[in-house]
Amino acid sequence: MITVWGRATSANVQKVMWTVAELGMPYERIDAGGVHGGLDTDAFRAVNPHGKVPAARFADGVTMFESNAIMRRLALTDPERRLWPAEGQASADADMWAEWAHIEFAFHLTAVFKAVVRTRPADRDPSLIARHLASANQALSVAEERLMSAPFIAADQLTIADISLGYFLYRYFTMEIEQANLPSVFAYYQRLTERPAFAQHVMVDYQGLRPAE
Repeated sequence: MITVWGRATSANVQKVMWTVAELGMPYERIDAGGVHGGLDTDAFRAVNPHGKVPAARFADGVTMFESNAIMRRLALTDPERRLWPAEGQASADADMWAEWAHIEFAFHLTAVFKAVVRTRPADRDPSLIARHLASANQALSVAEERLMSAPFIAADQLTIADISLGYFLYRYFTMEIEQANLPSVFAYYQRLTERPAFAQHVMVDYQGLRPAE
């Protein structure tokens, strides 16, 4: 069993939990961070000295922080390698596209989410939002081209690349922003919403993250 510390509304926790659920692993998720607090306790700092979520303890006693690292270890230690092909170009493609999605898309959409959802309207910086949204849309335009002829971003099956890209699409398509015209990306997102693991762990209401007016 894996133990994951982090609140359900954290996007990075969602990335880890989506991975766990796709692999059908038994787990315990402990609410931590945000309104739940607990990040400054000695017990939590022993797992993640940086005091951020997610943090995880694997069945073999290994502890980890950083969502991408946890996601990769989950996929790497899966005997069937269902989310990360074990050999050849397919393995490299999943790894490269996962990194690309993190740097070129998720980084920028995180900034948009913080500026739009977690900031009061009167305090928003339109130029910052526009700049990061343009970069996120540029990344999605690359994804659009790939998804025109393939069901997933790096292979013919779901991989860590799709988790690295897809975990923020729920927020992209539900935030009060102007979404780009990306029919293949939208169809891909719709397919992801049909996956029980995505629906349970990623399609989580984030309205409680908005600041009080």
